[in-house]
Amino acid sequence: MPPAGCSRRSLLLGAGAAALASPTLAQRAWEPTRPVQFIVPAGTGGGADQMARVIQGIVSKHKLMRQPMVVVNKAGGAGAEGFLEAKGARGNPHMIVITLSNLFTTPMATGVPFNWQDLTPVAMLALDEFVLWVNAESPWKTAAEFIEAAKRERLKLGGTGSKQEDQIIGVAIGKATGATLTYVPYRGGGEVAVQLVGKHVDATVNNPIEAVTHWRSGPLRPLCVFDSQRLANTEKMTETMAWSDIPTAKESGLDVEYLMLRGIFMPAGVQPAQLAFYEGLLERVRETPDWRELMQQGAFNTTSMTGDAFRAWLTKEEARHRTLMQEAGFLA
Repeated sequence: MPPAGCSRRSLLLGAGAAALASPTLAQRAWEPTRPVQFIVPAGTGGGADQMARVIQGIVSKHKLMRQPMVVVNKAGGAGAEGFLEAKGARGNPHMIVITLSNLFTTPMATGVPFNWQDLTPVAMLALDEFVLWVNAESPWKTAAEFIEAAKRERLKLGGTGSKQEDQIIGVAIGKATGATLTYVPYRGGGEVAVQLVGKHVDATVNNPIEAVTHWRSGPLRPLCVFDSQRLANTEKMTETMAWSDIPTAKESGLDVEYLMLRGIFMPAGVQPAQLAFYEGLLERVRETPDWRELMQQGAFNTTSMTGDAFRAWLTKEEARHRTLMQEAGFLA
């Protein structure tokens, strides 16, 4: 018998409504049904590659996803290879891309037909810092000493790629100080650090995570960080120094500031439930002790964003990078 006040017709209507609602519930419960390709538009050993592999490890260790995540480096054309593959994978929910600021600089420098709006923004995971590094056996103990030397002789600055973030900072240093630096491009941040350890270049502006191992073991020395404030991490990374002990560039008389995106994107045309899955997955990744350890070891700015706030930030950063690229003479 139907409950009092409830006709058979209303029961049937209710059952029909529930049936109509069930696909929505199923859609909300979407998850990958095959391995997820995790594209890194940069070389191995660099900051983006390291972060992608940490995420891959966290997802596997904590069983956050039933399907495996497969990291694939596609560094060709300063990352254009990876971006174009993602652009061509419209509607594919089994692909994600980790981005750095070459998301903006590569299409501006090369004219490759790609824009961040060709992808679906998922989340800003953090902002990455840049540090001016020299070999620990060099005579320079401060950024001011290094700049004075660079004014007297043409020193070599190693960095990742051409007309990308590292070279933008090098040009900015020259414009701010009158120093002339010869920029030497390499495929990735890991290789850049090794070249400085081997004294093949005089300095680099590597991200903290790319040089921290060499700093801790002795071969490298940080001179300044290109941020408006000192790094927050106060735990000693060497016997005498924490990240927070590194002065800012401005403190050192060098008026240059630059931070870099570490974000995740999907191809365009994916479904809302598929986007929601990865937003939730990355939130769970960020809650793990493993992620907190990465943030500390790499001295990351832990700012995170999703949705409209992230899109607004991307729009603003694209405009800022166009100005930086134009000032450096790097626009295609």
